[in-house]
Amino acid sequence: MRRLVIAAPGSGAGKTTVTLGLMAALKQRGYTVQGFKCGPDYIDPTYHTAVTGRPARNLDSWMMGSEAVKTVLANGCQGADIAIIEGVMGLFDGKQPLSDEGSTAEIAVLTQSPVLLVVDCSGMARSAAAIVRGFQTFRPDVRMAGVLANRVGSEGHFRLVKAAIEQTCGIPVVGYLPKAEELTLPERHLGLVPSVERGELDSFFAELGKKVMRTIDWELLLSIAEAPAFGPSAPLIRPSRPYRARIAVAKDAAFHFYYPENLEMLSACGAELVYFSPLAGEPLPDRVNGLYIGGGFPEEFADQLARQTAVKQSIRAAIRSGLPTLAECGGFMFLTEQLVATDGTAYEMAGVIPGRVVMKTKLAALGYREVHGRKGNFLLPEGEQARGHEFHYSVYEPRGETPFAYTTSGRKGTKPDGYLAHRLVAGYVHFHFASAPMMVERWLAECEKVTIYG
Repeated sequence: MRRLVIAAPGSGAGKTTVTLGLMAALKQRGYTVQGFKCGPDYIDPTYHTAVTGRPARNLDSWMMGSEAVKTVLANGCQGADIAIIEGVMGLFDGKQPLSDEGSTAEIAVLTQSPVLLVVDCSGMARSAAAIVRGFQTFRPDVRMAGVLANRVGSEGHFRLVKAAIEQTCGIPVVGYLPKAEELTLPERHLGLVPSVERGELDSFFAELGKKVMRTIDWELLLSIAEAPAFGPSAPLIRPSRPYRARIAVAKDAAFHFYYPENLEMLSACGAELVYFSPLAGEPLPDRVNGLYIGGGFPEEFADQLARQTAVKQSIRAAIRSGLPTLAECGGFMFLTEQLVATDGTAYEMAGVIPGRVVMKTKLAALGYREVHGRKGNFLLPEGEQARGHEFHYSVYEPRGETPFAYTTSGRKGTKPDGYLAHRLVAGYVHFHFASAPMMVERWLAECEKVTIYG
């Protein structure tokens, strides 16, 4: 099967625009395209899904581990003609500056996937060859298969760049994208995600695909995408026994950041997932014995959520009665007493967790988290650990003493974190269950102890 890692020297080289353009053009040419994103990001996979029509998946070697990365790739590629794997940051940027752990380069090596290096060639010709050559020699086991020249001034400029790179580096330049304003992807941010999911950018993606199609040597691109056969699909979890549980999953424009594998691992263990929309006024579904409220951006819909009195009451009553619940980031925010917007307006939330979250104009937290369990945490008990990621613009201001759910370690140190109350585990961390598969079985075992709610 063909697969191609789209990487760049740095994060500002237009890698995502190129990725989406290639996906759109390949789909227009009749190929079934599967999108993947290196790293923990939720936003770019939303774009990939919109363009390809297939759920995109994350490949994160730090959170998942190498074997799980291979499994997720093999599973996701079923039925696809080509996999397009968008890199994260620069090719060699990962968890820390002294290793390739968690980087696009590590994913390329783990999956034996060829790399297409996207180089911003504005204002340069032969210097582009020096950039490519440096990336070629930095880690020889990364298979640098080709180059795409981005932001070139003209076809003549492209020919100069192409000649320099191919002479010096011995790899093909498969095409180019002109430096044109109309090729610029709208700035990606959380607030734009619902628009993408509603199809409001479909016409932009279609036009982007048409433009990319004109300046790419498609036979050459497809030839460099040839890669060794990958293993067959396999489950990410093999449960010790089947479980019987119905888990309500909040899913709508306010709550939709879930790693697909988390939901699939729950299903693989026997859970029946029942989706509902708090935003649409849907209360907790009947006959459930578990609740999962994932991330998202409730701040974008704070007023609408505040008016859902019946929804909030149903969730509050169920959690207080002992419903085993995991609330991550946006879900955690929703369970507090208030969400305070940047203009100072306070919106009433579900009122399960004492205290409020306050929105900030600057990023409050970003990065990987090693999560260590604490006593009383049914998902992650003391002595156990999992991995996840944080990305949020709010801070939690507790009312009274906080019963912490776990301890997190990140770039800025170690601290007690989250909120724990009987069968509620909540906090800003987005867990990846592949980092600690036993979390799934513990959750479902706890669900089986509970009389079905509703």
